[in-house]
Amino acid sequence: MKVLHLNAADIEGGAARASTRLLQGLTDLGVDARLHVQRKFSALSHVDGPRSLPEKAMSVVRPTIEQYLFGITPGNVHGPFSTAFLPDGLSALVSGMSPDIVHLHWVARMMRLESLGHFNVPIVWTMHDSWAFTGGCYLPGNCIRYREECGECPVLGSSRQDDLSNRIWQRKLKAWDRVNLTVVAPSRWMASCARASSLFRNVRIEIIPNGLDTNRFRPLDRNTARTMLSLPVNKKIILFGAKGATSDRNKGFHLLAEALHMVTSRIAHPDSVELLIFGSTEPSTPPDLGFKTHYLGWQNDDTLATLYAAADVFVLPSLQESLGYTVMEAMACGTPCVAFNQGGVPDLIDHLHNGYLARPYEPSDLAQGVVWVLEDNDRRKELSSAARDKITATCALENVTEKHLMLYHSISNT
Repeated sequence: MKVLHLNAADIEGGAARASTRLLQGLTDLGVDARLHVQRKFSALSHVDGPRSLPEKAMSVVRPTIEQYLFGITPGNVHGPFSTAFLPDGLSALVSGMSPDIVHLHWVARMMRLESLGHFNVPIVWTMHDSWAFTGGCYLPGNCIRYREECGECPVLGSSRQDDLSNRIWQRKLKAWDRVNLTVVAPSRWMASCARASSLFRNVRIEIIPNGLDTNRFRPLDRNTARTMLSLPVNKKIILFGAKGATSDRNKGFHLLAEALHMVTSRIAHPDSVELLIFGSTEPSTPPDLGFKTHYLGWQNDDTLATLYAAADVFVLPSLQESLGYTVMEAMACGTPCVAFNQGGVPDLIDHLHNGYLARPYEPSDLAQGVVWVLEDNDRRKELSSAARDKITATCALENVTEKHLMLYHSISNT
């Protein structure tokens, strides 16, 4: 069986990590799997991307050109939005490779909507966000207009029914109708959103979580991990991180900042706690977060695993996550997590059993969860063990890969 995966990039972000890990799992099972990306950063042999200088340049500027053509600039929108309008070379790529299946991941800014109808093979699409079934936004928040017909889009700040979101929804309605499509949702919440959408109402939808190499992301003695990272062994450590951790509003840094100040007033010795932030570099004027703070920038998988193992608690203050990739990684390393009860996170965190689910979007309850984990070492050990058990049972890469392979066989002729 030959499977072609498509994703915008191969390293940064949850969708990138999910696609490259699944690719590795499939390759280990003898599947002829390749990943084509818009921007390639790694040297992985099964990953390909633009090769010529013009192709590489276009891959960088294409999303920006498309955004400006439709006036989608940061000052004019209230969240990420993509039109998928400009031509691409994906139809020729698929035709030349002749795969049995094309598996889409995060492709909003690397393809033209109408290209999917020309692939002429079964398509699997993993919903890393909501873009595939909305009129262009990735995170609809409280908006449910995608259930019928987009328009009057809050992300665009529009009050018109026939706005850009409605026109994109109409394009998708026509384009998706010609596609042999199966949707993979990484969580129950994402599956329910997709099933409720007008565009996917009659599409097969399967729930398969993102996979994780639980041999790489595994518990490590905390003091050993901290020594490896030159971190203090006599402190409590709170960890937070994501791609664009402090700049992407959906990651909830503004809510975390409020919660952390509440934590300082609820623990006996605030100076015994330090904060680590990965995914962002230190700003020129860093905010006072109540604790000594270390900004670590982006990290590779091996360093991330050590960071998780070094922490006492990982906090995810996101507003909306399809599953919560960092939560999955932290739990696999035996680090209890505190997050808002939103999106797909409840598929991972069992409240008060392996972590803490705070009321959305209350910084006070988020702070209570952090304190609850930090204040009792015996409780933390129990949470740690339960967290690891949950991830190995539900998200281990070998199990997730087998589920994908079974799905591929069920929809292909091989």
